[in-house]
Amino acid sequence: MPGPRKLVIVESPTKVKSIAQYLGDGFDVMASVGHIRDLVEPKNLPAELKKGSLGKFSVDVENKFEPYYVVSDAKKKTVADLKKALAGADELYLATDEDREGEAIAWHLLQVLKPKVPVHRMVFHEITREAIEQARDNTRQIDDALVDAQETRRILDRLYGYEVSPVLWRKVGPGLSAGRVQSAATRLVVDRERERLAFTSANYWDLTARLAPDKAAPEVDAFDARLVRLNGERVASGRDYDESGSLKGKAVALGEAAATALSAALEAPDVAIRVTGVESKPYTRRPAAPFTTSTLQQEASRKLRFSARQTMSVAQSLYENGYITYMRTDSPSLSQQAITAARNQATKLYGAETIPDKPRLYSGKSKNAQEAHEAIRPAGEVFKTPAELSSVLRGNDFRLYELIWKRTVASQMADAKGSTASVTIAAGPVTVEELGGETTAEFSASGTVITFRGFMLAYEEGRDEERNASGEPAEAKLPPLKEGQQLAAIDVDAAGHDTTPPPRYTEASLVKALDELGIGRPSTYASIISTIIDRGYVTPRGQALVPSWTAFSVVRLLEDFFADLVDYDFTAALEADLDKIADGEEDRVDWLNGFYFGSEGHPGLRTVIDNLGEIDARAINSVAITDDITLRIGKYGPYLEVLDPSGDLDAPPRRVNLPQDLAPDELTAEKARELVDAPVVTDRVVGINPANGKEIVAKDGRFGPYVTELDPVVPEESAAAAPAAPAAAAAATTTDAATPDTAAPAKKAPAKKPAAKKAAAAKPRTASLFKSMDLATIDLDTALRLLDLPRVVGDDPESGEPITAQGGKFGPYLKKGTDTRSLENEDLIFEIDLPGALELFAQPKYGARRASSALKEFEADPESGKPIRVKDGRFGPYVTDGVTNATIPRGETVEEVDFERAVQLLADKRAKGPAKPKAKTATAAKKPAARKAPARKAAPKK
Repeated sequence: MPGPRKLVIVESPTKVKSIAQYLGDGFDVMASVGHIRDLVEPKNLPAELKKGSLGKFSVDVENKFEPYYVVSDAKKKTVADLKKALAGADELYLATDEDREGEAIAWHLLQVLKPKVPVHRMVFHEITREAIEQARDNTRQIDDALVDAQETRRILDRLYGYEVSPVLWRKVGPGLSAGRVQSAATRLVVDRERERLAFTSANYWDLTARLAPDKAAPEVDAFDARLVRLNGERVASGRDYDESGSLKGKAVALGEAAATALSAALEAPDVAIRVTGVESKPYTRRPAAPFTTSTLQQEASRKLRFSARQTMSVAQSLYENGYITYMRTDSPSLSQQAITAARNQATKLYGAETIPDKPRLYSGKSKNAQEAHEAIRPAGEVFKTPAELSSVLRGNDFRLYELIWKRTVASQMADAKGSTASVTIAAGPVTVEELGGETTAEFSASGTVITFRGFMLAYEEGRDEERNASGEPAEAKLPPLKEGQQLAAIDVDAAGHDTTPPPRYTEASLVKALDELGIGRPSTYASIISTIIDRGYVTPRGQALVPSWTAFSVVRLLEDFFADLVDYDFTAALEADLDKIADGEEDRVDWLNGFYFGSEGHPGLRTVIDNLGEIDARAINSVAITDDITLRIGKYGPYLEVLDPSGDLDAPPRRVNLPQDLAPDELTAEKARELVDAPVVTDRVVGINPANGKEIVAKDGRFGPYVTELDPVVPEESAAAAPAAPAAAAAATTTDAATPDTAAPAKKAPAKKPAAKKAAAAKPRTASLFKSMDLATIDLDTALRLLDLPRVVGDDPESGEPITAQGGKFGPYLKKGTDTRSLENEDLIFEIDLPGALELFAQPKYGARRASSALKEFEADPESGKPIRVKDGRFGPYVTDGVTNATIPRGETVEEVDFERAVQLLADKRAKGPAKPKAKTATAAKKPAARKAPARKAAPKK
């Protein structure tokens, strides 16, 4: 007779196998695959509930903000399987993640499954045998406060998005969205671009002297020194200029003429150069704290060039396979077990002298003690070194694990120590007319010598780009020098510099800014950045995030009419309030009432929406560039609107399209004038097609230049001379035009065919120009060749199928039946002959021939046994093994996808199962999911 069974439900299918083997016999482990239910879309509510606020939000704001949840169609089978397994179980263990989302998933499982057996909440932060066994033996009840916090956040986001987004649709453009974190993140990127737009570059010069202590042997112990003062006054550097290009404070601005003259004067052999001061002080540098979610995303971006989403995806895989601890955490603290493991490993690998006498303890600005999990670190009580895992971890998994391992071990190692020597040097006096006569120059040099590397033996933290500033002192050595010592000048170099605008945000620096401002949760930053990219608010350019003009309009509207919602302090305060709810210090309903209906000092979102007043969409979507040039953000993108030069206000303005790759900060007044004054390319008749007498016209369209074939315009005289229509025909036309209500019933005319089926004129042929072609110079022969595409290259001698050359969405290609091959450039569409085409088709489609393209081919998938390929599809690049297709997430490039990442994408897609057709609204109305129970019950005690 079978013994008692215990059902364990985890979130991810990847965890099932590992956890099952640690729990042993008697436990059945299954996955919920994330959330099993969520707020229903209002359109899918039952008809009787589509009234009032519930019908608008699927949240009854008039009744304690009660949400209406449904089990999604994709999860109905999962729920059925879980119920079936629960029917044969004696106990239920809810082992979802230990954060707010995981707690909420556990609560939803409890509400849907309605277990009649003892329920245990089982939490762990790493998937190792010790951690799983400890979690099994130390269960707890579901934390209602954590569930309240997650539910409040979900309702808050629904209210925010459903109230504000429609305003953006009406006043800016369709498909846009607003959100408490995404809108603040977008504003950060836009604000930085505004700073760049307002920035005025300043030019300054400085001097670098190559000095040596011995004139007889100048290259021995030579070092560089930088000019810092002239006649006792400080020389200006880049940090002395403000955004307008003006000097801040008191400093001498050195111009080119003065710098060049001073350089020449100081190189004279008789100039006295001597050391006037020597100072030495100890140098100490501490290791960085272990990784939190935010710092892991930042460092992986700097060192590994990972996007935030890619970092979290790889970290999720490492966690679920038992290599690292839980990857969503705000805390940099380590458990005593981890501290011991790190110190032991540092001792073994780098020596006992590299660890301090006492363990290092780290604390962060964790907002919620309940969510202050341990830092991200290697799993287990004894860390696996990267070398030990090199045979099982490859590619991105190995690189990220190595980064986490190094950071964790280094965090428990000793400070790096050394000394920094600073030297001041006087040169002159020399006579420089450009500086007013006799001048004494003062130079400075410093060098840092690391005498004990400590943690630097294992790891050094990366740094974001800093404008016009130097970072950590470089490790350099100065020769032994003493005060009064004479020096020789080998070379004195004058160099000019331009101040640079603040750098654009990268994913790493944006994550850092959001974290420092306290906006959102680090665990959501990856999805937030993906969202603002998907919405078209920002575009990655290399590592930089460039905002679109649409983002400018959105942020401007939010700033003008929803100031609180994009205020950084207010947004951070929302996150702090959610932490209070999670701590049980704040009531969920009271807080939502204050946010939506208003409270003391805050008008409430509903009040703001009701009192918006008139929003001038034209003003919101306009930016004045000059007195006569205005940037407009239109439905199809930005363009310049130019007033009539005659000053006639009634004359229609001229429109000038902007280049697609022009960043906002590059649209200066000078650039706008250049675009406006460029020769206007108007429609041009290239010639007459001798085959049919139609005009071939070259045009510049919204999607680029093209040629089209049009019927010649009939002169007005010819139209007037045409014979009049017969009276009977005219009468018939009149009768047909009558409506059913007014047509005479006695003489009913034959039913006229619907307009949609009426014979229409054939659509004119069009063809886009190649990138190598010029709209202004294209000739008739070339235009006709374009219009005649696809071009028949010849017939395949074996199959007899025609081979054609043509252009497509992803570039030029050859086609033979259903088989295709890409061409290296558009010109080959006209140039390739039949032998060349046959040679291309003889080569593998995904071989070395495609090495220069974005597509890739990998070895066989370990699960399906079929080769993995990266393809371009209708909705973008995707990974496939011929059975399963997985879209490459936005924010990841094809170049970043290696074999391990491809395998992971396919595994994730298989775990989700096949997509199911959406249920019809009528069906949803007939069988509504059960509404959330008004009272939340705690899980039964063990």
